[in-house]
Amino acid sequence: MSDGKGDVWVEAAFAELARSGVEGVRVEVLAKSLGVTKGGFYRRFADRAALLDAMLQHWREGRAASIAQQTRLDGQEPRERLKAVIQLYSERLNPEAMAIELAIRQWARSDENAAAAVAGVDAARLKHVAELYRATGLAAEEADARAFLFYCFIFGQSLLFVERGPRKRAQLVAKSAEKLLD
Repeated sequence: MSDGKGDVWVEAAFAELARSGVEGVRVEVLAKSLGVTKGGFYRRFADRAALLDAMLQHWREGRAASIAQQTRLDGQEPRERLKAVIQLYSERLNPEAMAIELAIRQWARSDENAAAAVAGVDAARLKHVAELYRATGLAAEEADARAFLFYCFIFGQSLLFVERGPRKRAQLVAKSAEKLLD
């Protein structure tokens, strides 16, 4: 994907994945959305399976790098860094990123490669957040449990519709986050 041209196909594939799931990621659809012929695709990828593999690799590497960067202490206290990560994921909802995440998780239900990518990303997320909890003084087992709750909260809150508007939602998220930081 380093030649630049493959990235255009992968980006278009992610946009289609977010829109219609892995079934919608088809060469004809992508070529049409990019305004090019299918020939360009086949000069870059052997077939659709190669594109799907490139997507999973790109997503896995991107998510792992992202969580590593987001959990880096850089002189901050561990609790402050945890609070910042909670705020990042709960205050700035990214509908397209969430649609991609959900589509990949749906894809993982029926595809071993997608399941392996999701498992790898989840392991990286849990590892990095557990390290932050350990840095607060928690024992390893307790830190792992808190990291698990942390991600249950991060993903769960993004899927829930709070009836009383964004202010009520923000208050609920803030109160819940306090519990994760106790």
